[in-house]
Parts: sequence; structure tokens; C-alpha cells
Amino acid sequence: MKTASRLSICIGLIITLIGTLPAYTADSLYGTITEVKSGTVVFMKFGGELHELRLIGIEVPDDSTIQEKATEFVSALVLGKSARMRFMGGAADGAFMVRLFTDDPDFGIEDVAVELVRAGWAIPNPGFEFKYGELADAEREARDSGRGIWADGRR
Repeated sequence: MKTASRLSICIGLIITLIGTLPAYTADSLYGTITEVKSGTVVFMKFGGELHELRLIGIEVPDDSTIQEKATEFVSALVLGKSARMRFMGGAADGAFMVRLFTDDPDFGIEDVAVELVRAGWAIPNPGFEFKYGELADAEREARDSGRGIWADGRR
């Protein structure tokens, strides 16, 4: 009887501890991109509201020409189009940190951050990588092809 009671208590404690852990879910939401503020910040309308989304894991170098090219690139991919975002976390200012995917029947489904790096207009954040190394592969491809910031030996 004591063993059964101890087992019940242990199971109860485990369930309680698991319930206190943060939930890390990768929820996807679909919406329309209504504004591209920069190469890494867009606004998506879903659920009747407008939400600020920040692409996680990349940065656009602090150069006005490169930032303009990055913004134009992202605009061409998603502005005024349906897209899917996968929530990865929240920023202190309330913006959603996300992976953003195109939802275009002609272009296909592509990760916007990876495509921006592949085009040479952004670089991965140091120490950050997606599960399958997509950012490093995209950066290597851009560098080897001399695209964007890698053109003319800029970097």
C-alpha cells in the first residue's frame, strides 16, 4: 500500500512539474502581408487584427542601400500576398518573432529569411541556426555566387 501511495505522489509531482514548464509550440497562422517595414519586419493581418512580425535568426547589415534592397526583396516575395507565419517567440515590444513562409502557387512555399540570406541581402545572426542548417547553406550559396553583400568583395 505504501508503494502505491508513493507512486501516486511521484506521478502527481511529475505531472505538476510538467505543467509548470513553458509550452514551446510552433503554431502556424495564415494571413496577408499588408506592409513591409524593412527586410526583417513586416505586418500581417490575421484574425481581424494587424500584427508586427520580425524574421527570426537574421539581420540586414546597417547600410542604407543594402537595407533598401532587402526591403524590396521581401516586398516582392510577400507584400499584398497570403503568407504563413510560424510563431517562435515574442519580443519585449510585443512583436512576434517568426519564421515567415511564402504561400504563392507560382513561387512555392519558401522561408523568407532563408531566401533573403540566399539573395545576399541578410546574414544569419551569430550563433543562430535553423534545425537543418538552412541559413548557413543559404549564406554559403550567396557568398559563392557573389550575390548582394557578397558582390564585388564587399564583405
